[in-house]
Amino acid sequence: MTQEFTKLFRTLVEQSQEMARAFNPALETFSPQAFERMFPTMPRDMMEMWFGRTFNREGLDAKTRLLVSLGALTVLGAQAEPQMRLTIRHALEAGATQREIAEVIWQMSMFGGVPAMTRALEIAHKVFEEAEETQ
Repeated sequence: MTQEFTKLFRTLVEQSQEMARAFNPALETFSPQAFERMFPTMPRDMMEMWFGRTFNREGLDAKTRLLVSLGALTVLGAQAEPQMRLTIRHALEAGATQREIAEVIWQMSMFGGVPAMTRALEIAHKVFEEAEETQ
């Protein structure tokens, strides 16, 4: 990254944090990991209502929408880890298999590169292990 971009990014983060504190002072200590623990996974019916066929009856079901989202997050790379973990958990809840999730991630290696794919597979493996522990 260039020095100018780093400065711009830092400024945007600081402004976002300031705006969040103005809306809700409790967000001063916001942590994506804490949010993830508070809101781990939506029930399948709720996901289907929000992301699936309720609002778009002729469109994609929740499972497919989540797999497509996972593909996009994989291409983004490590910067999207909290979102990726949540999307993988939701995809499992919506009926996706571990193999389907892994294949979506593998497919994205052509677009996001092997390092992004490898990191996404590591994240998915951790989520799979956590899901098996809770069952």
